[in-house]
Amino acid sequence: MRLDATIAAVTDRVIERSRPTRQAYLALIERERDQGIGRPRLGCANLAHGYAGTEEDRDTMRAGGAMNIGIVTAYNDMLSAHAPYYRYPEQLKVFAREAGATAQVAGGVPAMCDGVTQGFAGMELSLFSRDTIALSTAVALSHAMFEGAVLLGICDKIVPGMLMGALRFGHLPTILIPGGPMPSGLPNREKAKVREAFAEGRASKDELLDAEIAAYHSKGTCTFYGTANSNQMMMEFMGLHVPGAAFVNPGTKLRQELTRAAIHRVAQIGWAGQDYRPLGRCVDEKAIVNAAIGLLATGGSTNHLIHLPAIAMAAGIRIDWDDFDRLSRAVPLLARVYPNGAADVNQFEAAGGLGFVIRELLGAGLLHRDLLTVSGDDLSAYAQKPVLADDRLAWADPGASGDETIVRPAGNPFSPEGGFRILTGNLGRACIKVSAVERDRWVIEAPARVFEDQAQVQAAFKAGELDRDVVVVVRFQGPRANGMPELHKLTPPLGVLQNRGHRVALVTDGRMSGASGKVPCAIHASPEALGGGPLARLRDGDVVRVDAESGVLEALVDSADWAARTPVEAPASPDGCGRELFALFRQHANEAELGGSPLLATMPGL
Repeated sequence: MRLDATIAAVTDRVIERSRPTRQAYLALIERERDQGIGRPRLGCANLAHGYAGTEEDRDTMRAGGAMNIGIVTAYNDMLSAHAPYYRYPEQLKVFAREAGATAQVAGGVPAMCDGVTQGFAGMELSLFSRDTIALSTAVALSHAMFEGAVLLGICDKIVPGMLMGALRFGHLPTILIPGGPMPSGLPNREKAKVREAFAEGRASKDELLDAEIAAYHSKGTCTFYGTANSNQMMMEFMGLHVPGAAFVNPGTKLRQELTRAAIHRVAQIGWAGQDYRPLGRCVDEKAIVNAAIGLLATGGSTNHLIHLPAIAMAAGIRIDWDDFDRLSRAVPLLARVYPNGAADVNQFEAAGGLGFVIRELLGAGLLHRDLLTVSGDDLSAYAQKPVLADDRLAWADPGASGDETIVRPAGNPFSPEGGFRILTGNLGRACIKVSAVERDRWVIEAPARVFEDQAQVQAAFKAGELDRDVVVVVRFQGPRANGMPELHKLTPPLGVLQNRGHRVALVTDGRMSGASGKVPCAIHASPEALGGGPLARLRDGDVVRVDAESGVLEALVDSADWAARTPVEAPASPDGCGRELFALFRQHANEAELGGSPLLATMPGL
């Protein structure tokens, strides 16, 4: 099947725009492989330090003929998705020996949970935890003890951060190893109903806590299709997992065999063999475009309109929101997983999962097939589902959709478009996810109520001040202002207002969660309000138009009046909860469309 013309044109645009930076990046990783520091160049004292902690494998390492694989882990047992990684290093060392290799834990990275910090001060460290993870990954791999790597990470900022760091060591073959989603608990829509009831005072805190614990109840990734599970989807679409590894539950035989296959595969694709597959070559322009297509086809998290540009830039590739917007017009929506539907990721996997979606997109010419993946030379292996046959790992065609209310073939999509739009106007540029928004709410025009943090919004809601048609504006939430926290605490009150029949929208230079849903939200507004961005000119009562049909984000204010307004001053810089330690990150962060990163904004050549 010939590649769709729009996808081909967007890819060509990305390639051309990226040409100088991509060439510089590829030159870097070639130089690092051939001339950089590696195990053979280390001195005896250096090697002795590196071998001292691993007596069982020391002789094999000293002999120098076996690949040594660095494990970078995001394990902690406060974060359900990463708790299964507790025993993984021990297992991976055994699996590496089976393949004639060795493995060591190179280092750990922080893994914070947005679900824990949501609505509180710690959330203002969330976006920059991604860049901290990138730095931590680089520190782990800087010891030059490794000829390959595996990355143990799943959740929101963790996979993007690990990739950003590992791509600076892009000469190493690298595979990401997920842990899988927790089994299904309380259905997500039932949980959302209790949240809305609590916001209205119809449910007690104990009732809300009971519902939340019933939803988030065991080890594994949360089961809604937020940023964490969107991460896993993108790794499949980019060919960086063992095929089909994304949504297999923890603690199962199939999960263990996928993990074994990952470490065996890294041992096969090192530079000493005939099948060298360095990470920096696997993550190319087509892989980045495929990740964007997967995001659109499955209704994934809006956070990746920040994370994917940052990942891409770490590999010398430039993708922007216009590319997402153009792709969204060509890519159909094939999946409905909460918050874009009732199903969770376990039900999605049972109905066909990512193997089904990838097969359908490849068959319709809507996805790049010719990728250098960690598995092979095209994406076809990812159009299958992993199974156990006589206790051995195998792959099978996913067959027909097991439930067309969850996943559909390309010829019968839920929508002919992917559900992301870019908005522009006198309020700047923003993005909006409309895949879960009813079409009659794609255009909202109402007076603005302007706030400077989400606590003010919640207070106004409780006081009854928002019980009308309203565009809620929350400004000074951008990367340089306060680290660009998610504003997920606003979802229940805004949902309640919409349920009451009001025309409601949110406009912000902050982020919404990957769990954002039915209320239209114009987010990531750029330029951000800090420094005189247009949101700093808005006043209470200004009529604002959020128009996803025409791609407009506009304050309906006389142009002369608008130009004459003095932007309001930003609140004082936040401190406490460690936020003051990230002042340098805030100072150097670039705009959301470029990834909101303080690292890539200052990196030579990018």
